[in-house]
Amino acid sequence: MFKYLKWVKSKDPTVKNIFDVLFFCDGIKLIWYYRIAHFLYYKKLKFVARIISQIAKKKYCAEIHPACFIGKRLFIDHALGIVIGATSIIGDDCIIYHGVTIGSKDISLIKRHPTIGNNVLIGAGSIILGNVCIGDNTKIGAGSIVVEDILPNSVVICQKAKQIVNSDCE
Repeated sequence: MFKYLKWVKSKDPTVKNIFDVLFFCDGIKLIWYYRIAHFLYYKKLKFVARIISQIAKKKYCAEIHPACFIGKRLFIDHALGIVIGATSIIGDDCIIYHGVTIGSKDISLIKRHPTIGNNVLIGAGSIILGNVCIGDNTKIGAGSIVVEDILPNSVVICQKAKQIVNSDCE
């Protein structure tokens, strides 16, 4: 655990010491709630796990489904607005900034959420939807919308908006 706290400290320039990480990094606390809920979820205590998940949701305005799989050393900076869906998989050493959605495009019961590789950075306000794979060492710029697989070692930036209907807005 101490190594994890040191790793988080190395990723956040505003953190001066380990106590800052423990007391002021809400993303770390959100992950702790998730780890407890995840453990209980797979011990067949799904109702209790969902209650813990909902407590974290109310406290941090962020939701991580207890069924998803998150690797080692995930750092969520600012926690607010994070949504991580039930069938999501997130690798090791990832960084997620506020307002990120890792979600689904449909309501099927199969794998419908993204798989995020190792050492991936996801910028603020980004949206990753569907059963897509994000390769290792990828950086996703703030506000990006990702709906297709991304190769490893890539940089992804905002998608250009496309007009699909011509309308008079006057």
